Order: sequence, then C-alpha cells, then structure tokens
Amino acid sequence: MNRSTRRGFLAASVGVVGLTAGCLSDSGGSPSVPTAEGQPLPAPVAGDADADVTVEVYEDYACPHCRTFSLDVYPQIQTNYISDGSIEYVFNDFPIPVDDAVSWKAASAARAVQDRAGDEAFFTYNKRLFENQDRLGPSVYAELAEGLDVDGETIREEGVGEAYRPTVSDDRSAGRERGVSGTPTVFVNGESIQWSEVAFGPVQEAIDAALNG
Repeated sequence: MNRSTRRGFLAASVGVVGLTAGCLSDSGGSPSVPTAEGQPLPAPVAGDADADVTVEVYEDYACPHCRTFSLDVYPQIQTNYISDGSIEYVFNDFPIPVDDAVSWKAASAARAVQDRAGDEAFFTYNKRLFENQDRLGPSVYAELAEGLDVDGETIREEGVGEAYRPTVSDDRSAGRERGVSGTPTVFVNGESIQWSEVAFGPVQEAIDAALNG
C-alpha cells in the first residue's frame, strides 16, 4: 500500500476515541496577529515516512498528561521503533486549550521552528517545551530555540502572536473529525489506543500487533 493510499485508509478507519486518561477538550480562543505565509504546514514526522505502521499523536503543550507522554513514553517509542525505521511517527497539535496563555502560543512557536529549521529541529523544540511546561511564556519560547539555527526573537514573536494558528487549528479540526476529545490521543494505523493511564505498555502492544499483523 503506498503512502497516499495508506493515509486514506487510516483516515477512513478511525472511530470515536474513548479517553479515560488525559486532558479533555473544550473550546479555543481567537487569533491575535497576522499569520505567517505558506500554511497549513504538514504534520511533523519522525521515523520512516514509508513505514507500514503509522503512529499519530494529538497533544496540547499545557496538558500535564501530554508532558508525561512526551518525556516518558515517546523516548521509548523512539528507541524501540523510530530509530530503526519500523514506524512513521506523526505529531498533531490539539490545543484544548488547557491554558489559554500557553496552549495555542507554544504550538505556534513550535511550528515556527518547524517552518524554518525542519522536522528534526521541531521535535527537539517540542521536547524542550514539555520539559519547561511549568514556566512557558514569551521569553522562554525564545530561550528554548537556542542552537536550532533559528532566531529566538522571531520564534517568540510568532509564538506569542499565534502566527501559525491556521496550521494548529487545522490539526485541531482534523482531530475533532476523528473523534479526538482529549490529550494525549494516540492512533496506531488508525485505531485509537484506550488507556486508563498514560504509559508505554498500551502503545507498545498496539504497535507490535500492527507490525506483526
């Protein structure tokens, strides 16, 4: 199955998500400044874009459960499946928002990094955002861009101004159409993971089943 055909299959095969561990969705705010050009951006991808197994995640940078997923679960996915190209890993924004002052702005800052420096830099910045979740704000968005071949002040400005809100909003809308109602939500080949707590075990089980199926 080629990439485009598989994408269509995954989108068509998704059911409603029953999330029992995570932050639950409500409604968003409104954009604050003119947006950056060239949107929507594609979802950031790690691993092998042509792999037969695709793992997709929806997260909110202000969600504490997403922090657990990003810092505890994702590294194990990376070690066991991404590093050897076993899977394609796709990140999607889903600002609930948990925090009106952070959820949309942090997502926009991360997409500003992606737009200027690519997916690898995005995932580095993504990790830094979750590591610093309890102090996210304008100066931090600039600080965390250090060493990523981007201008920190530009990242701060476009984060605070929500310059990439169209991209983030598209992700959120697509998630809602798939039944996403909270974060983190994880799909493996179009099937949502059901869990009572955010942990590597359910993800590992789903990926292994897909790889061996």
